[in-house]
Amino acid sequence: MLPFPHLGELGSAAMHLLLVIGVGSLMPFVIDSRRPRHRALLLGIAGLLALRYMWWRATQTLAPAELSFDMVGSWLLFALEAFSVLGSLSAFVILSRYKLRSKEADAHAGWWGERDPRVAILIATYNEDRDVLERTIVGAKFLRHQNKEIIVCDDNRRDWLRDFCAELQVRYMCRPTNEGQKAGNINHALDRLAEDAVPPDFVAVLDADFVPHRGFLSRSLALFHDPEVGLVQTPQHFFNQDPIQHNFNLGRSYPDEQRFFFDHMQPSRDGWGIAFCCGTSSVVRWTALREIGGFNTESVTEDFMLTLALQNAGWRSVYLAEPLSEGLAPEGLKEYVTQRARWCLGLMQIARSSLGPLSANNLRLRDRWSVVDSILYWTTTYPFRIAAIVFPLLYWFFDVVVVNARLPDVISYFGAYYLWVLFTLNFLTRGMVVPILNDVSQLLGAIPITRAAFTGLFKPHGHPFSVTAKGGDRSRVVVQWRLMMPFLIGFVLTLAGLLLGIVFDHYATFSAGDGKWVILFWSLYNLAVLAVTCLACIERPRKELHVSDRPERAVFWKDGEQHDLWITSLTMDTVRIRGLKIPVQARGQLLVEDIPGPIETYAIAEVSDGLRLQLLPTDAQREALFVKFYAEGHEPGVTEVRLKRLTRDIVRGFGIWRS
Repeated sequence: MLPFPHLGELGSAAMHLLLVIGVGSLMPFVIDSRRPRHRALLLGIAGLLALRYMWWRATQTLAPAELSFDMVGSWLLFALEAFSVLGSLSAFVILSRYKLRSKEADAHAGWWGERDPRVAILIATYNEDRDVLERTIVGAKFLRHQNKEIIVCDDNRRDWLRDFCAELQVRYMCRPTNEGQKAGNINHALDRLAEDAVPPDFVAVLDADFVPHRGFLSRSLALFHDPEVGLVQTPQHFFNQDPIQHNFNLGRSYPDEQRFFFDHMQPSRDGWGIAFCCGTSSVVRWTALREIGGFNTESVTEDFMLTLALQNAGWRSVYLAEPLSEGLAPEGLKEYVTQRARWCLGLMQIARSSLGPLSANNLRLRDRWSVVDSILYWTTTYPFRIAAIVFPLLYWFFDVVVVNARLPDVISYFGAYYLWVLFTLNFLTRGMVVPILNDVSQLLGAIPITRAAFTGLFKPHGHPFSVTAKGGDRSRVVVQWRLMMPFLIGFVLTLAGLLLGIVFDHYATFSAGDGKWVILFWSLYNLAVLAVTCLACIERPRKELHVSDRPERAVFWKDGEQHDLWITSLTMDTVRIRGLKIPVQARGQLLVEDIPGPIETYAIAEVSDGLRLQLLPTDAQREALFVKFYAEGHEPGVTEVRLKRLTRDIVRGFGIWRS
């Protein structure tokens, strides 16, 4: 039986947590999250609590400096944690500033005068199918900025795509080789554009699966009023759910994994002058691009490398935090993990490149810090996530004490730090840091990302370049057994260790004193994280690619009779209506706002409150549907997490799994 710590000591430690909870509850009433001093105060306290925690860890929780397994395990975990906290401190400093440029864009709209600047819109593609490319091209054609040319840069030399571009009256380019991957593809297009009689003034880059909103160019170009600005980056939002959102039915209550970065980290980086290019949805000044010789090919993340090359030449990169495009997030877990491992590898290549933080170049100190911050993120976050699963097992199975700590001290030092950071980050980001779910999103890719981080540092080149697959058949349940297996093994071992350690005393002598309680609670938390991670590896079918979630009025015509009804969901192919019952296969016409003319339809199924209709749009109506879905309207995705709605969706999500 485990002896419980002295209640008086626990009560004293609990007071620290209550103090944090009390102060944290007052934040919305006394703190303005946009004011730099207020942000610096909150994050400065987080930094002090982090240093206080690490001092306690260094002086009171480590095994004696002697040759033993306890020392190796204890000091190795501490080293991983210390580097992880260092990365957190760097992030706290970055988040202490915040810059929004919408008012600047308003003030300088149309600064160029009567002649609109000429913009070349480059759509880089390798293996995307026609449906994916069509919506991007159509979105680009409907941009409000008139003086533009759309160029599809095909790196796979597909005849059907060349013919499709001719049909849509856009320019098609390809090259005989694939050297330099995406960067080489874009550079080939830039060289061709330089041969034109009138080269562009600016170059916009779009991934093949990203559709610009109609104001993308006009809003971005407004920030080029400053002649020192070489690049404007805008956010990347997604019209579909990422694998974690979809597999747990959280698409309406939990943000996609990149939302924190684009809505909060990038504006903070811009406050320091270190916002960086993220590839798609960016605009670059032509003269700046030609000055630096185009995109650097030393890294597979050519976008971040482009920012450093521009800054090295004296150009500035800025960030416009407005929803000006939306794209297709990886729908499968393998693609999701592959994409992030490629980003990690590219960053490691940058670290070893001519524009690395230790190389001889013209980068400012803050630019070098920007790269170091990213290196710390990739090399500490994911390895520490693996360590958090593995190290408790050393205690249960081998009696290796990795944290020799008293429970009241853990509550006082770690608990206060953890709760304050949780309160602060959720206040600054509108609730986007959710325990367990955030751990799951990191743990899913922890193994391949950790491998990419350290192999990239020591062997930056020679790795295969993986393009993130988009689209494809998602109509059935797929269990990603290979991805799940390490987490399933970790769950079984953690559960077995707990049972053996609690039931049979000889499996763990509890030589850690109160530390056994630390390991016990740690292991229970790991069980929850591992269980949810295993569930995340079961991919549910995707029935609809894009749904308009806001009900709207429509008119249905059948046999000369008009029926007013509500559209409750709308995709490119089908519509669900409320307020009408007709036989299956019966035909009619549907009049939808912003779509020219009535759309021919027929009923394909009855639903609880109406019908599902198959749409048969004309070419003009199909283009208008593209614009309605992707180029107009509100910001897609979740921008704020509300606990009540998230809890409800989590319960519903687990109900789906039970069924």
